[in-house]
Amino acid sequence: MNPPLVLASTSRYRRDLLSRLGLPFAVARPDTDESPLPGETPSALALRLAEAKARAVAGAFPCSLVIGSDQVAEMDGRIFGKPGDHARAVAQLKELSGRTVSFFTALCLLDTRSGEADVRGVPTRVSFRVLDEASIERYLAREPAYDCAGSAKSEGLGIALLDRIEGDDPNALVGLPLIALCDMLRRHNISVP
Repeated sequence: MNPPLVLASTSRYRRDLLSRLGLPFAVARPDTDESPLPGETPSALALRLAEAKARAVAGAFPCSLVIGSDQVAEMDGRIFGKPGDHARAVAQLKELSGRTVSFFTALCLLDTRSGEADVRGVPTRVSFRVLDEASIERYLAREPAYDCAGSAKSEGLGIALLDRIEGDDPNALVGLPLIALCDMLRRHNISVP
């Protein structure tokens, strides 16, 4: 019998992506401080947080496989988080207009039986088209992407803000790299599909 799967995230985007695999799973809220450490690179931050999220809920799920994930958007050494409100989303999109942003999505599969964690990162480069203020306002009126790093939901109307996406897994940009996750699950003898 397969060990239970647990998603250490309350993100509806990650939950929806994991549901695509057709495997039963539980969801748990990780209590994790997401502040970067001094001198920590964006990719190191994402990798550390993905594992920290998985370990934060592991004690409640013995004999399980816990999935943790985190994503960091970075441009010119600056991290772009979730804007949280309209004014910040407008400011982010103005700054990202005509620029290329690196999204780094980290994934951890933690086996609570052994304590071993498989941690991987999946980079995605996203080029924004030049955006005028009217198109930013129209977009945010129809899709208030205040809970998305970079303020553009690529799985929705936000795709119209972009010129190009470069990466190995389109799901990574949404928040959960399913190609890497399927490989990790197969290594634990879980058949997908």
